Amino acid sequence: MRRRHGLAHRKGTVAACEGSLRRLRAERLDLYLLHWRGRWPLEETLAGFTDLMEAEKIRYWGVSNLDVAGMVELTALPGGDAGAVDQVLYNLSRRGVEWDLLPWCREAGVTVMAYSPIEQGRLLKVEALGAVARALGATPAQVALAWVLAQGTAAIPRSGSPDHIREIRGAVDIHLPTEALAALDEAFPPPSGPTPLEIL
Repeated sequence: MRRRHGLAHRKGTVAACEGSLRRLRAERLDLYLLHWRGRWPLEETLAGFTDLMEAEKIRYWGVSNLDVAGMVELTALPGGDAGAVDQVLYNLSRRGVEWDLLPWCREAGVTVMAYSPIEQGRLLKVEALGAVARALGATPAQVALAWVLAQGTAAIPRSGSPDHIREIRGAVDIHLPTEALAALDEAFPPPSGPTPLEIL
């Protein structure tokens, strides 16, 4: 569940979560995210997350779209190092986070959660990805997702039907051999220097 940035002060964070719990008819959320940084200081949102954890209304909290500077700022705050996730745009065609954010999060024990892991479907039209998929007896979507997972990140692909969910699930079982990874690196080169955090 994502937390809207417009109400990301302490009381607003708690009230928004309680509203989500009512709508979901749930007692607790496993993960609650600040979706965007807004006008409220991170201290305010963090205080709300702390209140929610102490009340056992959320199990973990995280953020979205924070770059390294934002994560450093967050983790310097009291309790800020308890964040479990940074959700960012990451896929074969958007690899800028590999330069600094991904290594930073690994070192800090923060899971990177990739949103739009198949670039809203646009990656599926790239022939190089299709060629790797055919060689592995998989679909392009499965290979794109398997690649994201192979980077040690989580992925949240959109799914609209039971068949699509089954296809997505199949990505977990795909092993990408060295030659497949090399072909994907050739088609989608890793960053050669710092890149501003991309968003959709």
